[in-house]
Amino acid sequence: MHIVRIGGVSTKPHSADVIGAKAANLTLMAALGLPVPPAFVLPIKLCAAIVGGDAHAERHLSDGLKQGIEFLESATGKRFGDRRQPLLVSVRSGAARSMPGMLDTILNVGCTSAAVQGLVRTTGRPRLAWDCRRRLIEMYAETVLGLDPAAFAARLAELTVSEGAANDRELDSEALERLAADEQALIEDGDDGWLENATTQLESAAKAVYRSWMSERAQAYRRLQKLEHLHGTSVTVQAMVFGNGGLSSGAGVAFSRDPSTGLAQPMIDLVLDAQGEDVVSGRRTPDTEQTIARSLPAVTAELGDILKRLEKEFGDVQDVEFTVEDGKLWILQTRSAKRTPRAALRIAIDLVHEELITPEEALRRIDDIDLSALVQISLASAGKPDACGIGASGGIAVGRAAFDSESAQRLAATGDPVILMRPDTVTADVAGFAIAAGIVTSVGARTAHAALVARQMGKPCIVGCNSLMIDVAADRAQLAGATISGSDWITIDGDSGNLYLGRRETVVTRPEAALAEVATWRSQAAGHHEPKSSRHHPAHQESTGG
Repeated sequence: MHIVRIGGVSTKPHSADVIGAKAANLTLMAALGLPVPPAFVLPIKLCAAIVGGDAHAERHLSDGLKQGIEFLESATGKRFGDRRQPLLVSVRSGAARSMPGMLDTILNVGCTSAAVQGLVRTTGRPRLAWDCRRRLIEMYAETVLGLDPAAFAARLAELTVSEGAANDRELDSEALERLAADEQALIEDGDDGWLENATTQLESAAKAVYRSWMSERAQAYRRLQKLEHLHGTSVTVQAMVFGNGGLSSGAGVAFSRDPSTGLAQPMIDLVLDAQGEDVVSGRRTPDTEQTIARSLPAVTAELGDILKRLEKEFGDVQDVEFTVEDGKLWILQTRSAKRTPRAALRIAIDLVHEELITPEEALRRIDDIDLSALVQISLASAGKPDACGIGASGGIAVGRAAFDSESAQRLAATGDPVILMRPDTVTADVAGFAIAAGIVTSVGARTAHAALVARQMGKPCIVGCNSLMIDVAADRAQLAGATISGSDWITIDGDSGNLYLGRRETVVTRPEAALAEVATWRSQAAGHHEPKSSRHHPAHQESTGG
């Protein structure tokens, strides 16, 4: 079984068609000397066979995992599931084209009871150790065992209330140890020994990630994005770095430019004392950029330098996931950023002006955008908003309120535009996103996976609207003291994050100067028999302009 090793002495580039775009970019970042945790990759070609239950492929998977863990143990000086120097790993997906949030991930794999004690011994932080244990149980139960996460969320909520804590970040180690024990009791029927067997955890997690290729949300996303030609996902196994070790640690996502407006300034979200899924799932509202700069000034400066370097290497706006562990920055992935159509136009023009790409390459990147329909919609007279959130994808949307994807599809069938309003941004709502005119959530971040999908689809989106309380079963919501019933009209501004009850008048303008520049490029290109190649066009980063 051939695996690809990332880190150490290997600097060989690999094709995204073989190991997926995420892993291909990891190999490049490691070769550049960026701080990337060591990892190994099982190839895409195993995916169909594993999904089909092929016994020969499962033996290849086991062999590959064994080789890979030996590599990680050598690279880190730790041992998988060990009582003294435990190695924990993440198990992640990676198709040849980016599918943010549509495939499964499992963190903290290898966190057996023995490994918990090892983490306490090596870090001196029992809270970190028990937090990793309960997170593994929750993710494994949902992803591998197929259990409803609601029971686990309910137990966490009950414990948080009983401890007088505002959220799980305030739970101490003793409370998290009890939580892990309670959650373990919830899965006793599904425990075939995996809880104390790191190898079993790893094999089951890898198979689950491969099988997530056929999940309903993944298939729906591929249909919507015309990616049905793809052959599957790879599996990347990477040494864990811990963002949940205190307030000098955290997990975050950064864009080298604003993917909603195209403005040439970084957009960074970080949740302190957290792991990556807390950010990209949209379940937590991140700390502000001012908080990040104040708490971790050296990391902020280093991250800014890395964003600039990656943008130059790839010749495109980058979407970077990172972890800070005890003040040290680690880069977990980079990819070409999903962006709104108007941002795509501005970014293409700016990159040409900065000589990162040629006009011919810029035209290729915006080729799937209908420029004749590209407009800037603004409110004729905004007035005082009825509520505010965080603008995640720019533009104005006016439509009828719907509180789940099924209701959104029913309302859309009547011909009226729909605003999908949800407690958080979950990628399972992708079908609702596709028909909605705009999206609003009570919690979440600009960098959550579902917000990325909204930008890719060009949908105005507001996240983190704390005054929005949704009761899906009752088909209504409370918004800053007012009641919104299903099918009521609302207006949202995805730039400012403002929400308005009722229908507001809008004004439509066109980005004439930008369109004129594109017309000049096209005129110049028409005079050339042979278009010039892009200065930057790596095979493993796809255009995401539309």
